[in-house]
Amino acid sequence: MGLLLPGALNIVPVLVPLAAVGGLALVLGGSVVHLRRSERAAAAVNLVYIALLVLVAWGRFGPYQF
Repeated sequence: MGLLLPGALNIVPVLVPLAAVGGLALVLGGSVVHLRRSERAAAAVNLVYIALLVLVAWGRFGPYQF
């Protein structure tokens, strides 16, 4: 919700990159847990989420915001 609604409704759109950074922290923590439990497949799926969240955060914080 935090990634979609602020940008779509143009209500405090600065929340979008902050939500992406928060989601990134959660996914990175989950990846650490998966790697410690030797769940390599689940950790690999988290790489997709990490890439998407980094793309959103970079796109919203970057010099050419979309």
